[in-house]
Amino acid sequence: MRNLNKPISFKQGKGMKNGFMLAPLTNQQSNEDGTLSDDEYRWLVKRAEGNFGLTITCAANVQEVGKTWPGQLGVFGDQHLEGLTRLAAGIHQHGGHASVQLFHGGRRATRDLINGPLQAPSFDRETGAEAMSLEAVKALRDDFIAAAVRCHRAGFDSVELHAAHGFVICQFLSPQFNHRDDEYGGTAENRARLLHEILAGIRKSCGEDFAIGVRLSPERHGLLFGDMLALTTEIMTTGQVDFVDMSMRDVFKYPDDENFQQKTLCQWYLDLPRGDAKMGVGGKIRTAEDVLRINALAPDFVVLGHAGILHHNFPDLMADSPGFVGRQTPVGPDILREEGLSETFITYLETFPEFVAQS
Repeated sequence: MRNLNKPISFKQGKGMKNGFMLAPLTNQQSNEDGTLSDDEYRWLVKRAEGNFGLTITCAANVQEVGKTWPGQLGVFGDQHLEGLTRLAAGIHQHGGHASVQLFHGGRRATRDLINGPLQAPSFDRETGAEAMSLEAVKALRDDFIAAAVRCHRAGFDSVELHAAHGFVICQFLSPQFNHRDDEYGGTAENRARLLHEILAGIRKSCGEDFAIGVRLSPERHGLLFGDMLALTTEIMTTGQVDFVDMSMRDVFKYPDDENFQQKTLCQWYLDLPRGDAKMGVGGKIRTAEDVLRINALAPDFVVLGHAGILHHNFPDLMADSPGFVGRQTPVGPDILREEGLSETFITYLETFPEFVAQS
Protein backbone atom coordinates (compact mmCIF):
# COMPACT_ATOMS: atom_id res chain seq x y z
CA MET A 1 0.00 0.00 0.00
CA ARG A 2 2.98 2.33 0.38
CA ASN A 3 2.84 3.83 -3.11
CA LEU A 4 -0.95 4.24 -3.18
CA ASN A 5 -1.00 6.16 0.10
CA LYS A 6 1.58 8.74 -0.92
CA PRO A 7 1.07 11.85 -3.08
CA ILE A 8 1.45 11.66 -6.86
CA SER A 9 2.83 14.58 -8.85
CA PHE A 10 2.02 15.32 -12.47
CA LYS A 11 4.44 17.07 -14.80
CA GLN A 12 1.83 19.78 -15.38
CA GLY A 13 -0.57 21.13 -12.81
CA LYS A 14 -1.79 19.82 -9.48
CA GLY A 15 -1.12 16.22 -8.50
CA MET A 16 -3.07 13.73 -6.37
CA LYS A 17 -2.83 13.34 -2.61
CA ASN A 18 -2.95 9.55 -2.99
CA GLY A 19 -3.21 6.85 -5.65
CA PHE A 20 -7.01 6.44 -5.66
CA MET A 21 -9.04 7.81 -8.56
CA LEU A 22 -12.81 7.65 -8.74
CA ALA A 23 -13.81 6.19 -12.10
CA PRO A 24 -15.85 8.44 -14.37
CA LEU A 25 -19.28 6.90 -13.79
CA THR A 26 -22.50 7.43 -15.72
CA ASN A 27 -25.14 8.36 -13.16
CA GLN A 28 -27.88 10.31 -15.02
CA GLN A 29 -28.17 12.81 -12.17
CA SER A 30 -27.57 16.10 -14.02
CA ASN A 31 -30.31 18.37 -15.28
CA GLU A 32 -31.53 17.68 -18.81
CA ASP A 33 -29.92 20.87 -20.11
CA GLY A 34 -26.57 19.54 -18.93
CA THR A 35 -26.26 21.84 -15.92
CA LEU A 36 -25.06 20.38 -12.65
CA SER A 37 -27.72 19.24 -10.20
CA ASP A 38 -27.54 19.16 -6.41
CA ASP A 39 -27.70 15.34 -6.62
CA GLU A 40 -24.62 15.09 -8.81
CA TYR A 41 -22.76 17.64 -6.69
CA ARG A 42 -23.53 15.63 -3.54
CA TRP A 43 -22.44 12.30 -5.11
CA LEU A 44 -19.08 13.62 -6.32
CA VAL A 45 -18.14 15.86 -3.40
CA LYS A 46 -18.84 13.01 -0.99
CA ARG A 47 -16.11 11.00 -2.80
CA ALA A 48 -13.69 13.88 -2.36
CA GLU A 49 -14.70 14.01 1.30
CA GLY A 50 -13.87 10.28 1.46
CA ASN A 51 -10.31 11.12 0.33
CA PHE A 52 -10.25 9.98 -3.27
CA GLY A 53 -7.09 11.59 -4.63
CA LEU A 54 -8.78 12.41 -7.93
CA THR A 55 -12.53 12.87 -8.28
CA ILE A 56 -13.79 12.99 -11.85
CA THR A 57 -17.19 13.66 -13.34
CA CYS A 58 -19.22 11.35 -15.52
CA ALA A 59 -18.72 11.62 -19.28
CA ALA A 60 -19.58 15.27 -20.02
CA ASN A 61 -20.59 15.97 -23.60
CA VAL A 62 -18.73 18.64 -25.56
CA GLN A 63 -21.48 18.99 -28.19
CA GLU A 64 -25.22 18.70 -27.81
CA VAL A 65 -25.25 16.10 -30.61
CA GLY A 66 -22.88 13.90 -28.57
CA LYS A 67 -25.39 13.25 -25.78
CA THR A 68 -25.77 9.56 -25.00
CA TRP A 69 -27.64 9.30 -21.66
CA PRO A 70 -30.50 11.15 -20.00
CA GLY A 71 -29.28 13.44 -17.24
CA GLN A 72 -25.80 13.73 -18.73
CA LEU A 73 -23.50 16.53 -17.59
CA GLY A 74 -22.73 19.11 -20.27
CA VAL A 75 -19.62 21.22 -20.93
CA PHE A 76 -20.61 22.57 -24.34
CA GLY A 77 -21.71 26.07 -23.29
CA ASP A 78 -21.06 28.82 -20.79
CA GLN A 79 -24.46 28.06 -19.25
CA HIS A 80 -22.65 25.15 -17.56
CA LEU A 81 -19.95 27.31 -15.94
CA GLU A 82 -21.81 28.13 -12.74
CA GLY A 83 -22.36 24.49 -11.81
CA LEU A 84 -18.89 23.43 -12.90
CA THR A 85 -17.33 26.17 -10.78
CA ARG A 86 -19.35 25.09 -7.77
CA LEU A 87 -18.31 21.45 -8.25
CA ALA A 88 -14.60 22.22 -8.58
CA ALA A 89 -14.73 24.31 -5.41
CA GLY A 90 -16.57 21.55 -3.54
CA ILE A 91 -13.93 18.96 -4.44
CA HIS A 92 -11.11 21.36 -3.57
CA GLN A 93 -12.67 21.99 -0.17
CA HIS A 94 -11.60 18.43 0.72
CA GLY A 95 -8.15 18.67 -0.83
CA GLY A 96 -8.96 16.60 -3.92
CA HIS A 97 -7.85 16.88 -7.52
CA ALA A 98 -10.93 17.90 -9.52
CA SER A 99 -11.33 16.62 -13.09
CA VAL A 100 -13.91 16.51 -15.88
CA GLN A 101 -14.16 13.73 -18.45
CA LEU A 102 -14.74 15.21 -21.93
CA PHE A 103 -16.95 13.11 -24.16
CA HIS A 104 -18.88 12.75 -27.40
CA GLY A 105 -20.91 9.64 -28.19
CA GLY A 106 -20.50 9.64 -31.98
CA ARG A 107 -22.33 6.64 -33.42
CA ARG A 108 -23.28 5.64 -29.86
CA ALA A 109 -25.11 8.88 -29.06
CA THR A 110 -28.84 8.49 -28.47
CA ARG A 111 -30.95 9.78 -31.33
CA ASP A 112 -33.92 10.67 -29.10
CA LEU A 113 -31.71 12.94 -26.97
CA ILE A 114 -30.06 15.02 -29.68
CA ASN A 115 -31.20 17.66 -32.13
CA GLY A 116 -29.97 16.28 -35.43
CA PRO A 117 -28.56 13.10 -36.95
CA LEU A 118 -26.01 10.82 -35.32
CA GLN A 119 -22.46 11.64 -36.36
CA ALA A 120 -19.50 9.29 -36.74
CA PRO A 121 -16.10 9.14 -38.46
CA SER A 122 -17.70 7.20 -41.33
CA PHE A 123 -21.21 6.19 -42.32
CA ASP A 124 -22.37 3.50 -39.91
CA ARG A 125 -24.91 1.07 -41.32
CA GLU A 126 -25.88 -0.36 -37.92
CA THR A 127 -26.94 2.96 -36.37
CA GLY A 128 -27.48 5.09 -39.47
CA ALA A 129 -24.90 7.59 -38.24
CA GLU A 130 -23.70 10.00 -40.91
CA ALA A 131 -20.05 10.44 -41.81
CA MET A 132 -18.67 13.72 -40.49
CA SER A 133 -17.47 16.17 -43.07
CA LEU A 134 -13.89 17.40 -42.74
CA GLU A 135 -15.28 20.67 -41.38
CA ALA A 136 -17.32 18.76 -38.79
CA VAL A 137 -14.23 16.85 -37.63
CA LYS A 138 -12.34 20.10 -37.15
CA ALA A 139 -15.32 21.58 -35.32
CA LEU A 140 -15.41 18.53 -33.04
CA ARG A 141 -11.70 19.00 -32.32
CA ASP A 142 -12.25 22.67 -31.50
CA ASP A 143 -15.24 21.91 -29.28
CA PHE A 144 -13.21 19.42 -27.21
CA ILE A 145 -10.57 22.13 -26.76
CA ALA A 146 -13.17 24.81 -25.93
CA ALA A 147 -14.74 22.49 -23.33
CA ALA A 148 -11.33 22.01 -21.69
CA VAL A 149 -10.84 25.79 -21.56
CA ARG A 150 -14.28 26.09 -19.95
CA CYS A 151 -13.31 23.52 -17.30
CA HIS A 152 -10.05 25.37 -16.67
CA ARG A 153 -11.99 28.61 -16.18
CA ALA A 154 -14.28 26.81 -13.74
CA GLY A 155 -11.29 25.90 -11.56
CA PHE A 156 -10.77 22.24 -12.41
CA ASP A 157 -7.26 20.81 -12.18
CA SER A 158 -7.48 18.62 -15.29
CA VAL A 159 -9.62 17.11 -17.98
CA GLU A 160 -9.61 13.54 -19.21
CA LEU A 161 -10.45 12.81 -22.85
CA HIS A 162 -12.78 9.83 -23.16
CA ALA A 163 -11.08 7.92 -25.97
CA ALA A 164 -12.32 4.49 -24.82
CA HIS A 165 -15.38 2.21 -24.95
CA GLY A 166 -16.29 2.81 -28.57
CA PHE A 167 -17.23 6.49 -28.26
CA VAL A 168 -16.24 9.09 -30.82
CA ILE A 169 -12.45 9.40 -30.33
CA CYS A 170 -12.25 5.62 -29.99
CA GLN A 171 -14.26 5.32 -33.21
CA PHE A 172 -11.64 7.40 -35.00
CA LEU A 173 -8.91 5.11 -33.63
CA SER A 174 -10.72 1.98 -34.82
CA PRO A 175 -10.23 0.69 -38.39
CA GLN A 176 -13.58 -1.06 -38.00
CA PHE A 177 -15.46 2.24 -37.69
CA ASN A 178 -13.09 4.70 -39.38
CA HIS A 179 -13.02 4.29 -43.16
CA ARG A 180 -12.11 7.87 -43.98
CA ASP A 181 -9.80 8.63 -46.91
CA ASP A 182 -8.63 12.05 -45.67
CA GLU A 183 -5.99 12.96 -43.08
CA TYR A 184 -8.17 11.53 -40.27
CA GLY A 185 -8.42 7.99 -41.66
CA GLY A 186 -6.44 5.14 -43.15
CA THR A 187 -3.15 4.63 -41.32
CA ALA A 188 -2.85 4.28 -37.56
CA GLU A 189 -1.15 7.68 -37.54
CA ASN A 190 -4.05 9.33 -39.35
CA ARG A 191 -6.67 7.59 -37.21
CA ALA A 192 -4.95 9.02 -34.11
CA ARG A 193 -4.66 12.52 -35.59
CA LEU A 194 -7.85 13.83 -33.96
CA LEU A 195 -6.67 12.71 -30.52
CA HIS A 196 -3.23 14.29 -31.01
CA GLU A 197 -4.71 17.57 -32.24
CA ILE A 198 -7.11 17.80 -29.29
CA LEU A 199 -4.28 17.15 -26.83
CA ALA A 200 -2.05 19.76 -28.45
CA GLY A 201 -4.87 22.31 -28.51
CA ILE A 202 -5.69 21.81 -24.83
CA ARG A 203 -2.04 22.14 -23.84
CA LYS A 204 -1.67 25.35 -25.84
CA SER A 205 -4.93 26.86 -24.59
CA CYS A 206 -4.82 25.84 -20.92
CA GLY A 207 -1.15 26.25 -20.10
CA GLU A 208 1.20 24.55 -17.68
CA ASP A 209 -0.96 24.74 -14.56
CA PHE A 210 -3.46 22.27 -16.00
CA ALA A 211 -3.09 18.48 -16.27
CA ILE A 212 -4.35 16.44 -19.21
CA GLY A 213 -5.41 12.81 -19.09
CA VAL A 214 -6.79 10.27 -21.54
CA ARG A 215 -8.95 7.22 -20.94
CA LEU A 216 -8.14 4.42 -23.38
CA SER A 217 -9.41 0.92 -24.08
CA PRO A 218 -6.71 -1.66 -24.87
CA GLU A 219 -8.97 -3.82 -27.06
CA ARG A 220 -12.52 -4.44 -28.37
CA HIS A 221 -14.50 -1.77 -30.24
CA GLY A 222 -12.57 -2.67 -33.41
CA LEU A 223 -9.24 -1.59 -31.91
CA LEU A 224 -5.97 -3.32 -32.79
CA PHE A 225 -4.02 -4.37 -29.71
CA GLY A 226 -0.61 -3.56 -31.16
CA ASP A 227 -1.79 -0.14 -32.34
CA MET A 228 -3.06 0.73 -28.87
CA LEU A 229 0.21 -0.29 -27.20
CA ALA A 230 2.10 1.95 -29.62
CA LEU A 231 -0.31 4.88 -29.22
CA THR A 232 -0.25 4.69 -25.43
CA THR A 233 3.55 4.66 -25.43
CA GLU A 234 3.66 7.62 -27.80
CA ILE A 235 1.36 9.94 -25.89
CA MET A 236 3.07 9.14 -22.58
CA THR A 237 6.69 9.45 -23.68
CA THR A 238 6.26 12.56 -25.84
CA GLY A 239 4.72 14.65 -23.07
CA GLN A 240 1.25 14.89 -24.62
CA VAL A 241 -0.49 13.70 -21.44
CA ASP A 242 0.10 13.82 -17.72
CA PHE A 243 -1.83 10.65 -17.01
CA VAL A 244 -3.42 7.70 -18.79
CA ASP A 245 -6.46 5.92 -17.38
CA MET A 246 -6.50 2.42 -18.90
CA SER A 247 -10.00 0.98 -18.78
CA MET A 248 -9.58 -2.77 -19.12
CA ARG A 249 -12.93 -4.36 -18.16
CA ASP A 250 -10.86 -6.86 -16.14
CA VAL A 251 -7.29 -5.99 -15.22
CA PHE A 252 -6.44 -9.63 -14.52
CA LYS A 253 -7.51 -11.10 -17.87
CA TYR A 254 -5.31 -11.90 -20.87
CA PRO A 255 -5.72 -10.02 -24.15
CA ASP A 256 -8.32 -11.19 -26.64
CA ASP A 257 -5.69 -11.05 -29.39
CA GLU A 258 -4.08 -14.49 -29.71
CA ASN A 259 -0.75 -12.88 -30.62
CA PHE A 260 -0.40 -11.24 -27.20
CA GLN A 261 -0.92 -14.09 -24.74
CA GLN A 262 2.43 -13.81 -23.00
CA LYS A 263 1.14 -11.38 -20.34
CA THR A 264 -2.07 -10.10 -18.81
CA LEU A 265 -3.60 -6.86 -20.05
CA CYS A 266 -2.28 -5.05 -17.00
CA GLN A 267 1.24 -6.38 -17.41
CA TRP A 268 1.36 -5.33 -21.08
CA TYR A 269 0.48 -1.75 -20.20
CA LEU A 270 2.34 -1.40 -16.93
CA ASP A 271 5.50 -2.60 -18.67
CA LEU A 272 5.33 0.24 -21.21
CA PRO A 273 7.72 3.19 -20.90
CA ARG A 274 5.81 6.06 -19.30
CA GLY A 275 8.12 9.03 -19.70
CA ASP A 276 6.92 11.69 -17.27
CA ALA A 277 3.31 10.49 -17.44
CA LYS A 278 1.49 8.47 -14.80
CA MET A 279 -0.62 5.40 -15.50
CA GLY A 280 -3.73 4.25 -13.70
CA VAL A 281 -5.63 1.03 -14.33
CA GLY A 282 -9.22 0.01 -13.78
CA GLY A 283 -11.50 -2.94 -14.45
CA LYS A 284 -12.99 -5.25 -11.81
CA ILE A 285 -10.88 -3.80 -9.00
CA ARG A 286 -13.68 -4.11 -6.50
CA THR A 287 -12.21 -5.13 -3.15
CA ALA A 288 -9.25 -4.32 -0.94
CA GLU A 289 -7.80 -7.67 -1.95
CA ASP A 290 -8.05 -6.68 -5.63
CA VAL A 291 -6.30 -3.38 -4.91
CA LEU A 292 -3.43 -5.11 -3.12
CA ARG A 293 -3.09 -7.63 -5.93
CA ILE A 294 -2.92 -5.01 -8.66
CA ASN A 295 -0.74 -2.72 -6.55
CA ALA A 296 1.95 -5.40 -6.63
CA LEU A 297 2.29 -4.71 -10.39
CA ALA A 298 3.12 -1.04 -9.63
CA PRO A 299 0.55 1.16 -11.33
CA ASP A 300 0.84 4.82 -10.35
CA PHE A 301 -2.81 4.82 -9.27
CA VAL A 302 -5.92 2.64 -9.31
CA VAL A 303 -9.29 3.60 -10.81
CA LEU A 304 -12.29 2.49 -8.77
CA GLY A 305 -15.93 2.49 -9.84
CA HIS A 306 -17.83 -0.31 -8.12
CA ALA A 307 -15.84 0.15 -4.88
CA GLY A 308 -16.28 3.93 -5.01
CA ILE A 309 -20.05 3.57 -5.23
CA LEU A 310 -20.25 1.20 -2.25
CA HIS A 311 -17.75 3.11 -0.07
CA HIS A 312 -17.36 6.87 -0.53
CA ASN A 313 -14.35 6.63 1.81
CA PHE A 314 -12.68 3.56 0.28
CA PRO A 315 -9.20 5.21 0.39
CA ASP A 316 -9.56 5.92 4.10
CA LEU A 317 -10.76 2.40 4.80
CA MET A 318 -7.74 0.92 3.02
CA ALA A 319 -5.36 3.29 4.74
CA ASP A 320 -6.71 2.24 8.13
CA SER A 321 -6.84 -1.49 7.32
CA PRO A 322 -5.40 -2.65 3.97
CA GLY A 323 -7.16 -6.01 4.28
CA PHE A 324 -10.60 -4.69 5.18
CA VAL A 325 -13.63 -6.60 3.94
CA GLY A 326 -16.03 -4.22 2.24
CA ARG A 327 -19.60 -4.44 1.08
CA GLN A 328 -20.53 -6.85 -1.66
CA THR A 329 -23.34 -6.45 -4.14
CA PRO A 330 -26.26 -6.68 -4.16
CA VAL A 331 -26.77 -3.94 -1.59
CA GLY A 332 -29.99 -2.33 -0.45
CA PRO A 333 -31.11 1.11 -1.63
CA ASP A 334 -30.75 2.53 1.89
CA ILE A 335 -27.03 1.85 1.85
CA LEU A 336 -26.69 3.59 -1.51
CA ARG A 337 -28.62 6.58 -0.20
CA GLU A 338 -26.25 6.75 2.78
CA GLU A 339 -23.38 6.76 0.30
CA GLY A 340 -24.74 9.86 -1.41
CA LEU A 341 -26.61 8.39 -4.37
CA SER A 342 -29.91 9.88 -5.48
CA GLU A 343 -33.02 7.92 -6.43
CA THR A 344 -32.15 8.57 -10.09
CA PHE A 345 -28.72 6.98 -9.75
CA ILE A 346 -30.12 4.05 -7.78
CA THR A 347 -32.74 3.45 -10.48
CA TYR A 348 -29.99 3.47 -13.12
CA LEU A 349 -27.95 0.94 -11.11
CA GLU A 350 -30.99 -1.34 -10.99
CA THR A 351 -30.43 -1.95 -14.72
CA PHE A 352 -27.22 -3.81 -13.82
CA PRO A 353 -27.77 -7.42 -12.70
CA GLU A 354 -27.33 -8.11 -8.99
CA PHE A 355 -26.21 -4.61 -8.01
CA VAL A 356 -29.23 -3.32 -6.07
CA ALA A 357 -30.98 -5.70 -3.70
CA GLN A 358 -34.71 -5.95 -4.27
CA SER A 359 -36.86 -5.25 -1.21
